[in-house]
Amino acid sequence: MSLPQPDLGVLRKAQRGDERAFAIIVRTYEQPVYNYVVRLIGDRNLAEDLTQEVFLRVFQGLPGFSLRSRFTTWLFQVTKNRVLDELRALERRPRAVVALEDIPPLEIVDAPAERAETIDAVWRSVERLNPDLKMALLLRDVVGLSYTEIAETLEITLATVKWRIYKAREEVQLALHRDGVVVPISSAPSASAAAEGTRS
Repeated sequence: MSLPQPDLGVLRKAQRGDERAFAIIVRTYEQPVYNYVVRLIGDRNLAEDLTQEVFLRVFQGLPGFSLRSRFTTWLFQVTKNRVLDELRALERRPRAVVALEDIPPLEIVDAPAERAETIDAVWRSVERLNPDLKMALLLRDVVGLSYTEIAETLEITLATVKWRIYKAREEVQLALHRDGVVVPISSAPSASAAAEGTRS
């Protein structure tokens, strides 16, 4: 399901510094941004901090935002840049390894045990992807951006987006096979479906 664009009137008010209008924008997009960041970073507390920082940057940058662009594309460009800054910082300083058990579990209501186990296996496989593949896959399957929006967000070509998503899904499928979860990736629970339980 594609991420909706904000109401134009609300967006214009937010650009003029209206805090109520900006609060509406935050309520609408905070959970998709957090879902994306936590799956990239793998640390719940850090993801919460980064999500807050993303919206601070959005608030500061809104007056200069061009209404000719899609808001969601710009929002996830800001998110991507903040996450990349953090990943580079993490590489430069020693950090305790985050156990997979510390990553927020997927909350699938009334999911059969087999389905929940498959979803956990999918997320473990996604965790192992390199950041480029992971960003593209999550923007598609968790956030719900179109291929064109992903290309604009990551500032890469459409062909590169398609290749990264194909490669990411292929690597996830291979990892599932290695883990003994023999499910074709097309019929495995999609990341977007898996993320439903974490959205409000």
